[in-house]
Amino acid sequence: MDIQLDPARDDLPLMANTSHILVKHYVLDLDVDFESQVIEGTIVLFLEDGNRFKKQNSSIKEACQSESNKACKFGMPEPCHIPVTNARTFSSEMEYSDFAICSKGEKDTSDKDGNHDNQEHASGISSSKYCCDTGNHGSEDFLLVLDCCDLSVLKVEEVDVAAVPGLEKFTRSPELTVVSEEFRNQIVRELVTLPANRWREQLDYYACCSQAPGCGDLLFDTDTWSLQIRKTGAQTATDFPHAIRIWYKTKPEGRSVTWTSDQSGRPCVYTVGSPINNRALFPCQEPPVAMSTWQATVRAAASFVVLMSGENSAKPTQLWEGCSSWYYYVTMPMPASTFTIAVGCWTEMKMETCSSNDLATEGPFSPSEADFRHVGVCSHTEYPCRFQNASATTQEIIPHRVFAPVCLTGACQETLLRLIPPCLSAAHSVLGTHPFSRLDVLIVPANFPSLGMASSFLTSVCQSQNELTCRPFSKASLFKFACPSSPHIMFLSQSILTGGSHLCGTRLCHEIAHAWFGLAIGARDWTEEWLSEGFATHLEDVFWATAQQLAPHEAWEQQELRACLRWRRLQDEMQCSPEEMQVLRPSKDKTGHTSDSGASVIKHGLNLEKIFMQVHYLKGYFLLRFLAKRLGDETYFSFLRKFVHTFHGQLILSQDFLQMLLENIPEEKRLELSVENIYQDWLESSGIPKPLQRERRSRAECGLARQVRAEVTKWIRVNRRPRKRKRREKEEVFEKLLPDQLVLLLEHLLEQKTLSPRTLQSLQRTYHLQDQDAEVRHRWCELIVKHKFTKAYKSVERFLQEDQERPQRDSFIRLLLAWGTRLELTLDIKGGIMWLLKPSAHSPVHVLVLLFPRGWSQPGTHKRQILVNAASLPGGRLLPWIWSEAAMGF
Repeated sequence: MDIQLDPARDDLPLMANTSHILVKHYVLDLDVDFESQVIEGTIVLFLEDGNRFKKQNSSIKEACQSESNKACKFGMPEPCHIPVTNARTFSSEMEYSDFAICSKGEKDTSDKDGNHDNQEHASGISSSKYCCDTGNHGSEDFLLVLDCCDLSVLKVEEVDVAAVPGLEKFTRSPELTVVSEEFRNQIVRELVTLPANRWREQLDYYACCSQAPGCGDLLFDTDTWSLQIRKTGAQTATDFPHAIRIWYKTKPEGRSVTWTSDQSGRPCVYTVGSPINNRALFPCQEPPVAMSTWQATVRAAASFVVLMSGENSAKPTQLWEGCSSWYYYVTMPMPASTFTIAVGCWTEMKMETCSSNDLATEGPFSPSEADFRHVGVCSHTEYPCRFQNASATTQEIIPHRVFAPVCLTGACQETLLRLIPPCLSAAHSVLGTHPFSRLDVLIVPANFPSLGMASSFLTSVCQSQNELTCRPFSKASLFKFACPSSPHIMFLSQSILTGGSHLCGTRLCHEIAHAWFGLAIGARDWTEEWLSEGFATHLEDVFWATAQQLAPHEAWEQQELRACLRWRRLQDEMQCSPEEMQVLRPSKDKTGHTSDSGASVIKHGLNLEKIFMQVHYLKGYFLLRFLAKRLGDETYFSFLRKFVHTFHGQLILSQDFLQMLLENIPEEKRLELSVENIYQDWLESSGIPKPLQRERRSRAECGLARQVRAEVTKWIRVNRRPRKRKRREKEEVFEKLLPDQLVLLLEHLLEQKTLSPRTLQSLQRTYHLQDQDAEVRHRWCELIVKHKFTKAYKSVERFLQEDQERPQRDSFIRLLLAWGTRLELTLDIKGGIMWLLKPSAHSPVHVLVLLFPRGWSQPGTHKRQILVNAASLPGGRLLPWIWSEAAMGF
């Protein structure tokens, strides 16, 4: 390898040698076992060597700009039938398992929406204990390096694609009559480059090839971060087998998935948006440049529902009593990090009043929609693109499903279901064509570490000059160094279901925005997170105002109020976070660069503090807000639609956006704006950008914020009144406030040194704080803890149990520690008990204790750090709880 890793640093290595060879397609065939908490099976990789894909990439833009080139346009293929022989059994000296080849005369079993019945994809899986020799076999062999960790790799073999009848037609060279490595590779080269209008046929061939026999074991080795595969005698990527099968299984402690229970107490497993992405779920190429398609068959007990990134709304196929199979596929090339899976006893909910006609709005374009269509073909690698499908461009509301534990179905019916259609329609009205054909929404278990919420502000502790101050945080996205969500599936927290529609609507709009920015358009360098999170944060306000059908002035007022809240967040973030982590483009001129092999590292990719940081959300948001005001909203969003049409299906860097934007700014509005100036002021400097400081100093408060200040003044007067008042003294009359106004009100009151129990009780009664959304209740809990309002401790307990995900719960307990509370909480956490113990003669600091039935907890203090390992949870899950020094020792 040509990159050096320093184990003392917190950078995330991307080890795959993508400059030499690329995975073009994955076929996964997996079994989910909840008893052992293991996902086991095979993955087949279809590869393309570097010389070929570099040549394709260099010519694709020119080809797609030609009017005569119609290959980029989407067209429905004719039904295809693959002529193959009856099932056969293949054997070898290594005792290979039987593989079922597609049966003769097999019909296309997909329906008009592309949904398969899964029957032909339900192949059996058996494991192998064989492991190839990992000794030194000479450095002259080509080495395929895949990103991989926390996996048990059992066997790697070459796939004999030539054994699949019908594929010989893909060999163009007449002299290739004998089955050889070159013959097999020729078949794969032609298969991965089939035109987009043959996508259905291509998927069927991939499925048949994935079930073909092995034709030789490959040597492999694993280390902490990678799987390395070689074939003796294959000295170049061109010579290396282009179709390989890997037999593997996950580990219960693997960091890419979480095994847990849902809110109804039933087992489930799902991908968690881990900083290491999916490399502990399957061996893959993690760098974003490794754009691939995939298809997956997943088997689980019949009582479980399998949700996955996929263009088809899969339905279960019963294999035998008690076992079902689910099949999904994706034809748009995406980074492997966007692959998502969730398996659980979810219940699907449907709107009672929703008709099928509501799912696709057809009709002529209105004048305001005239710029949704642009002349010319797409600039991306060829795939079946919705931007070239006339019916897709007018589809305001894509088909969607909602899943949740049975105990939350009522809350979902009441809040979430009715919000999805207007939010999807609003996004379409702003940006145009939905990049993806459908959407599944899942309410995830209560321990999900990233709520699917972009600005769920947390609180931690900043210690400066021996004074303790609290600072707000936002949660990290599902896509820390990958896409923030996944195509076709969205995870949301149960916390958004209570307290009205505002929190649910804004979070939903944020995640919908990621379909365009983060998925359809991805960052080529994962350190430029602002290209995903900044855009989604800016667009969530626009989408939500449109979904509510607010008048222009009302929409402006609410957006200004949210800007005020985010300005407060950004100031605190800059004050309390390390300067090197405040930079949106940390690699500067080296952004997007990789080593000769394609390997690279993501700066601070494994830094635990990034879970709590929101700098990419906030600075990115304020940059886009600054640019939109410079151009004017109408000009800016017209440009944004043009940008989406130009760059969808591609990876970008900051300069791609900024250069195209500046080209569209009239000279009189540019006012010394340049890519270099924006880099210097906004992207490559720590702290608050100077243009933003000048803007906030000169900006008057919006009406909603002024109203909050007036209410704060009233509450301060109430708090100063003596217990015994004069009878004629006038009672304060408080105004009704919006949820964001309540958040701002409570934040102002948090700045007060003392609030009496009488004031806090009146505050709770006036605004019914216990019934507000999670954002408001979070600030209310801070007030409770700060002022030791013991009558409301049950509200804190409820909040920690029902609304705080693990990073938020950790952060909140930091707050308890910081304020030196003598609060003693006993909480039920997933079958265990969490105690926050007050200081004693034996321990001068607060101690967090976790106790689990049939398990153990071993708290201790060392160098102001507490590490608790609950090693024997029910099911054998290893759960590390790590506390940084900044959190302890107060």
